[in-house]
Amino acid sequence: MERRQFNRKRVYLSAERISGNADRSIFIENISERGIQIITAPAESIIEFSPGTPIDLKFVLSNGEIIDLYCIVKWSYHNTPPDDATTTIGMEVVDPPSRYREFVKTQLPAAPVYS
Repeated sequence: MERRQFNRKRVYLSAERISGNADRSIFIENISERGIQIITAPAESIIEFSPGTPIDLKFVLSNGEIIDLYCIVKWSYHNTPPDDATTTIGMEVVDPPSRYREFVKTQLPAAPVYS
């Protein structure tokens, strides 16, 4: 099994997934310098996120600064109706901006995620 290069930190951040001409709400569950795990907002139908699919993310820091990230899907899992019509997605952050890396290192709690 491949080991992660960077420790992930559990967070509860809202963000936007940019898709075509629409923004969709998502929730960031854990984060590292090179990876993010998100959950899509509930939807009426499941959207497929195959490995290799590019996704653009945008989230706002508490000071109002916006960080844009370009990510690639590594895996996804569908939480199917009737319980929940969401998708959990693990992504690699491609060429993370320095402000993002600084945010992860200095602004987030130190408690890592061990799953």
